[in-house]
Amino acid sequence: MKTMYLHVGNGKIIRTRDVIGIFDMDNTTVSSVTRSFLNVKQKQLMIETAAVELPKSFVLFEENGLAKICFSPLSPSALRGRMNHVNFERHGLKKNGNEHTSGI
Repeated sequence: MKTMYLHVGNGKIIRTRDVIGIFDMDNTTVSSVTRSFLNVKQKQLMIETAAVELPKSFVLFEENGLAKICFSPLSPSALRGRMNHVNFERHGLKKNGNEHTSGI
C-alpha cells in the first residue's frame, strides 16, 4: 500500500495513517480540558507548528508511538478535504460531481 501524506501547511506533512484527529482552534480551545491537554503536550515538547500566522486548527497525530500536536494555518474543513482527497486516491476512487465512483 502506498504511503499517503497530509500537507498541513508551510511544507509540513504528516502520514495520513498517523492522523488521530483534526480540531478547530476557536471551538476546542474554549474548553479547559483541551487547554490543559495542549499545555501538557507543550511541556512534553510534543507540539510542532506549520503556522507562521495564528493557527486555525491543530492536528493530533501519532509519531513513533507518541501523541503529538501540529498547529496549522489551514481551516479544519480544508484539512478534512485534503484527507478525503488522499483517501479517494488511496482506494482508487475518483470524485464525479457529488458522487464518488470507482476508478474502473
